[in-house]
Amino acid sequence: MKQLLLGDEAIALGAIHAGLSGVYAYPGTPSTEITEFIQGNALARERGLHSRWCTNEKTAMEAALGMSFMGKRALVCMKHVGLNVCADPFVNSAMTGVGGGVVVLVADDPSMHSSQDEQDSRHYGRFAMIPTFEPSSQQEAYDMMAVAFDYSERQCLPVLMRVTTRMAHSRAVVEVADEARPENAINYDAQAANWVLLPANARRRNDIVCAQQPQLEADAAVSPYNVLTDAPDHSLGIIASGIAYNYVCECFADGCPYPLLKISQYPLPKTLVRRLLDACQRVIVVEEGQPFIEEQVRGVAESRHILGRLTGELPRTGELTPDCVAKALKAQLAINDGQCADTKDSHAHAPLSIENKPLVVPRPPALCQGCGHRDVYTALNQVLQEYDHARVFGDIGCYTLGFLPPYRAIHSCVDMGASITMAKGAADAGQWPAVAIIGDSTFTHSGMTGLLDAINENADITVIISDNLTTAMTGGQDSAGTNKFEAICRGLGVPDEHLHVVVPLPKNMPEITRIIREEINYHGVSVIIPRRECIQTFKRHAKEKKNSKQ
Repeated sequence: MKQLLLGDEAIALGAIHAGLSGVYAYPGTPSTEITEFIQGNALARERGLHSRWCTNEKTAMEAALGMSFMGKRALVCMKHVGLNVCADPFVNSAMTGVGGGVVVLVADDPSMHSSQDEQDSRHYGRFAMIPTFEPSSQQEAYDMMAVAFDYSERQCLPVLMRVTTRMAHSRAVVEVADEARPENAINYDAQAANWVLLPANARRRNDIVCAQQPQLEADAAVSPYNVLTDAPDHSLGIIASGIAYNYVCECFADGCPYPLLKISQYPLPKTLVRRLLDACQRVIVVEEGQPFIEEQVRGVAESRHILGRLTGELPRTGELTPDCVAKALKAQLAINDGQCADTKDSHAHAPLSIENKPLVVPRPPALCQGCGHRDVYTALNQVLQEYDHARVFGDIGCYTLGFLPPYRAIHSCVDMGASITMAKGAADAGQWPAVAIIGDSTFTHSGMTGLLDAINENADITVIISDNLTTAMTGGQDSAGTNKFEAICRGLGVPDEHLHVVVPLPKNMPEITRIIREEINYHGVSVIIPRRECIQTFKRHAKEKKNSKQ
């Protein structure tokens, strides 16, 4: 079946036909029409796909991760500057990986038709080590959605899809499928050890993601969207990406007489680039946006004897140390000495020593004795034993240690403020109960916008703002929202009957568990605020008070 579609509409329809369960977006030209198309599509309404606007791009990305956590496919849409807003969850999403496929659609705006800069989002994909797709036509935009979702699930990584204004807002005839793939079923296979980005988990995931990069590049080299077409005249070679590929083709009515490399999937396929460079006298790179491909091609062409982290002489992940640097230099000096010996011109080098230093036995972190978060997790775990498949979405702070024994209480921790939005996204996917736990300073940092999203849709989630009256994890600095949380929640729209303040102490456990249970069974947004001062600042304040009296 053929339809006349805008690029944005082709993307939206491609996502629906690929088994989409929800789109999360903040309106921004030239991406807005994607979400609007899904909102008005008959099949999307019939399936009940999520398509409400979000407070901002950050909450959109986090809610999509919540839906992905439950195994369903989610699309996130924004313009290029919106990617700056959601950079925190976007970059960390490579570290967590995905369950259901996640495609992050970013519409760049070269020439700044309605924007404040010409940012090129492909840099974000490379920076985050996330595969990137860049369709060159409306037909590719439609077809790529299914490929991108499949690839996201296969590699357990989100996929960035980059379009530009002309692609988003021009029309073409697109051949579309007669029927849509069914949505993914909800599943409970997500491993908290991947989704809770405590340093030990994050370091392990970082090694995995770095190790995936050669495979991603190998996949790009054989991708049907990256094609090297030979031609008789090798005096010039052309590399073109995205819609710029169409501009190149339009210049040659009888076909391009020069070898032409079309690139629409990244990482840059260096094997194809090298083949073109070896065959042609000169190469011109035609791409919209910044010289993203051009800079990398210059590296391929001119830096074939550059060694370092990419070539394995230095470790790909982690901090450099004097030992690993010395090891790398020693290996290269040995090669040089061998070459000099062959030419009977050996040189003496200063000795390099590599010491075997004893390892320090690590001590697992733990919540402080007397910490109020301990009582919160004790109460929460007690109640959640009564429910099948309960999921708790955590946040950044010392309470993230609730992931560790003895509590094992949280299932995700992605970035500042993601607990509420991920719980909402999971609820959108059909998860119940979905509980968010967030600290007081994290709530004012990035949690309020997520709570507003949840209130606007009356999401079936329970939010716990664990208030220890300070920014505890970083040393006890003042928290911006201290003594204001009830007023903030009321102002955002939490009803008084579902807004509770409790004191997390063992003697209050019956009251706390009763309230948690009642609010989980209320199918809407509720907020519980356990409030007790951090034990460390309490001791400090007591000491200061004692000294002031002396």
